[in-house]
Amino acid sequence: MIRQKKTEDTNQKPKKDRFTRLKNAAPELFAILKNADTLEMARERVYNYCYQIDRELREGTKGLHPLEWANAIACLQVFQNILARRNEKMTGVSSLKYLWMIARDYPEVKREKIYRGFFDEFIHLLKGMHGNSGLYSKKGIPVFVKHEGRKAAKLRSVELDRISSYTEGFINRYKTGMDESIIEMCKKNKKRILKYFKASNEDWENWKWHVRNVIRDSKTLSDLVEITEENKQAIDIATANRIPFGITPYYLSLMNSKLGSDYDISIRSQVIPPLNYVKVLAENRESYRTDFDFMLERDTSPIDLITRRYPKIAIFKPYNSCPQICVYCQRNWEIDEVNAPGALASKEKIEAAISWFENHPDITEVLITGGDPLMLGNPRLEYYIKRFSEMPHIDRIRIGSRTLVTMPMRITDKFVEILKRFHKPERVEICIMTHFQHVSEITPDAFKAIQKLRDSGISIYNQQVFTFFVSRRFETMALKRLMKRVGVDPYYTFNAKGKEEMSAYRVPIARILQERSEETRLFPGTLRLDEPVYNVPRLGKNFLKAWQNHELVMITPRGRRIYEFHPWEKNINPTDTYFSEDDSIHDYLQKLKKLGENTRDYKSIWYYY
Repeated sequence: MIRQKKTEDTNQKPKKDRFTRLKNAAPELFAILKNADTLEMARERVYNYCYQIDRELREGTKGLHPLEWANAIACLQVFQNILARRNEKMTGVSSLKYLWMIARDYPEVKREKIYRGFFDEFIHLLKGMHGNSGLYSKKGIPVFVKHEGRKAAKLRSVELDRISSYTEGFINRYKTGMDESIIEMCKKNKKRILKYFKASNEDWENWKWHVRNVIRDSKTLSDLVEITEENKQAIDIATANRIPFGITPYYLSLMNSKLGSDYDISIRSQVIPPLNYVKVLAENRESYRTDFDFMLERDTSPIDLITRRYPKIAIFKPYNSCPQICVYCQRNWEIDEVNAPGALASKEKIEAAISWFENHPDITEVLITGGDPLMLGNPRLEYYIKRFSEMPHIDRIRIGSRTLVTMPMRITDKFVEILKRFHKPERVEICIMTHFQHVSEITPDAFKAIQKLRDSGISIYNQQVFTFFVSRRFETMALKRLMKRVGVDPYYTFNAKGKEEMSAYRVPIARILQERSEETRLFPGTLRLDEPVYNVPRLGKNFLKAWQNHELVMITPRGRRIYEFHPWEKNINPTDTYFSEDDSIHDYLQKLKKLGENTRDYKSIWYYY
């Protein structure tokens, strides 16, 4: 059937196209651009235009609310960055050229694909720098500000109750692994998985059984849970091309066995690779080891098994595989398969790496990671911990492992006893660095493992990767609150790495900044312990909440922001900066919409830079 086009309602205002909306955001600016015969003429005139706006803002002639004024100043600074020839040269993009062409109605604009995200970025940016962001209610200041004393306090308390209820409304959407209905679901899943593998409850409590029975192919996975045809195709391509894939039986028990559940989208997305992801990796298999080394570890490895990017800490990687593969992991390029033969480095390389630490007394911390070092048996781990604890300059040994999440039964009494024996805070501290991603991963089994460690005085720190699948309003805050209550400290929240194969997982930097300011900020300081960071290739962690560490310098025709990241050595060494193209805010919001999110809840995202 061909659906007939509806006749136009003459009483309804026609919807303005994106060109009109953009020009209406700053009519004076587009008049200047339209009357400039060359791009360079346009640039000089727009610089003068910006100077006039800046002067009006500084002199207070616009009469803006102080917060709207601050936003206008920030928007103006970003716009001036975009005008800079230097930034055009460094990025190879000229946003000004596209604005100029749009103003002059050049037909090339229609032929050269300029995406909706570009228009949305500049509509918000131009409105913002003119004090028209729409961020603040027209109702004006809160009513309690108009009063004093006890009356003001009571009215303020009413407003704070409203804000608190608003936050809880979001947080209550996300079921935790401690929820009774989820516990019951996991018990049924466990029973079904044990029956499939002809195993017992005693087997389930043995971490080595889980290692032996990691799900590695689409046939086994589809026998145990429903998956889509696309899931099957992606897993088959992965296994055929030795792209690492694996799920522990325990972690599989956290999944809803049926498709269509909102509950387990964050669980499935972590371990079932997207089709585009495996296709890109398969096509680049020959150059896999270099093309996908996102952090350029080859440039920060002074010796095999060692990575050193900072003055006081270095990484020791004796084992380069895991019991379960996280799709978004930045070290997947090192891994061939789950429990790969030869994953354990040779004795000679391990001894050379440990000796390297002995010969570098300026290093005070070691991170034993991989891969997942808890794939190794207790005797090996005890040997490594003992060697490092005997070095007088090492005062902290970190162990990086996700087994608390993927296989909590690995935290055995014997393993905890080893840690306890060497954990001497007056001399050397031992702590665990882990990766809880979502509240649904904090289960009674995980809680039991956490308590074993905490009862022995071992601190646990969490590093969440802020992927699309955990980025909804207050989703990360729900995790932080529950983690802190059960004994895990939020430490870092990493913005997902910026490679094209990771497009399904990437989140604009503006969203993690919004999360920090509008969600985490509403909770007590004891829960606000983490740092939002972006791992910059070769340079290391960039602390996103500090604007002096990064700067928005350009917007591409696809509506993607380009940032210039500054190194941690800033003001110490003249190390190069790094330019990186972010994901499109428009595209991100459209993906949220498909999940059923109300994108109006995210409307301020455009004003985080």
